[in-house]
Amino acid sequence: MTKYNSPLRADQTLATRERILASVRVIFEQDPDSALSFDRLAEVSGVNRRTIFRHFPTKEDLLDAFWNSANASLGVRFWPESEADLVDLPPRLFASLDGIEGVVRASHSSAAGRDMRLRANAERQAAFRKSLSALTAGLPPERARQLEASVQLLFSATAWQTMKDYWGLSGKDAGEAAAWAIRALLTAARAETGNTREP
Repeated sequence: MTKYNSPLRADQTLATRERILASVRVIFEQDPDSALSFDRLAEVSGVNRRTIFRHFPTKEDLLDAFWNSANASLGVRFWPESEADLVDLPPRLFASLDGIEGVVRASHSSAAGRDMRLRANAERQAAFRKSLSALTAGLPPERARQLEASVQLLFSATAWQTMKDYWGLSGKDAGEAAAWAIRALLTAARAETGNTREP
């Protein structure tokens, strides 16, 4: 017997999931220091705890889903896939961060946000290592690691927030500044390896 999959039920399930994730955003923006409890999430979303747990069995599952949802809402890749991305993406990425400013700030000031960001750290590091691999192959291991860490910092929401808060730059201007600095680092690294050809 073939099991019937109801399109209406699937739509309702998706709508409930989106409602829960939207409520996580509200909590992050309104009270970034809260512990993001499932009780609070049920109160804000209007979805009972049992249903929340059916969608997200653990807090880690919830934070991962929220992180992915927030990144997808940017409309631009959050991490690079190539060396060219390191200088091409920051202006668009940083401009898009302006649209989710409350979430970005909350993810940097709250314990839940820190957990969410750190859970993605291995994937983040892998993206930057891969993007820089042609260049770092010619560097000593410690210098390669320093380059990867420096480029990742310049490409980050931390750099976006610092340039906005301390220098009054728009997201786009901050992204252009980050891209310029990354380009300068890549040029310096090429000179250090003796390979001055750009990819």
